Amino acid sequence: MKKIILLFAFALCTVSTYAQTEEELKALKASKMDSIAAIQGRANAIQAQIDALPGWKTGAFGTIGANLSSFDKWYSQGSPNVNSGNIGVTLNGFANLKREKYFWRNNLNVNLQWVKFDDRDDATDDDSFQEATDVFNIQSLYGYKLNEKFAVSTLGEYRTTILNNFNDPGYLDIGVGATWTPIDNLVVVIHPLNYNFVFSSGDDIFESSLGAKIVADYTRQIGAINFKSNLSTFQSYKSSDLSNFTWINSFGYTLWKNIGVGFE
Repeated sequence: MKKIILLFAFALCTVSTYAQTEEELKALKASKMDSIAAIQGRANAIQAQIDALPGWKTGAFGTIGANLSSFDKWYSQGSPNVNSGNIGVTLNGFANLKREKYFWRNNLNVNLQWVKFDDRDDATDDDSFQEATDVFNIQSLYGYKLNEKFAVSTLGEYRTTILNNFNDPGYLDIGVGATWTPIDNLVVVIHPLNYNFVFSSGDDIFESSLGAKIVADYTRQIGAINFKSNLSTFQSYKSSDLSNFTWINSFGYTLWKNIGVGFE
């Protein structure tokens, strides 16, 4: 009986000691995490000071993906003998110059994608990759600062396709107005005087016109996360049928040595 009591007491002591040790380890881990957060906060503050320095700032992020499949006698689907594939590339780049009295901001967006669906039982089926997404967009904004928040500015923006029908149509916006930068990562462009040049062989469908241009761009990098949202609108003074807008949202997360995941 004494042996049983001693064994039970020893077990209780062991559990108590383990629990106490686990709590101590959790407390130690919490203090280390607080230290990491404090260090990261100081590092972010230093990075913000670096970003605020005048001069050129450049960067880029994007995604590359591919999915290739071949099915042979896979009767679970309607076409049992199929070669299929999907290849996509996106790129977001920037080159920004910041000076005491002026700034010059340049953005590039490319989004290309090819798809393939070859039914080998259909002799007329196309077995090649076809263009599915085809976007090329470049913006260049120059501004002379009136103060830290407002500037008089001029903007040039060109967008078209590059895999097929290059510059047919192509859109070129050139205008003047004002730029508002309420925070470091947000740029809002309001140009009431803007001409939208449209280059196209179908003159009966596309037409150049005078109008207003509004652009809002938010670009942010937080550690391994890259995020960009760009809204570009043109409101024609001649007809709403000649107006247009483009809204592109991009996200990238670095997992390991510039390799990660993303979407656009």
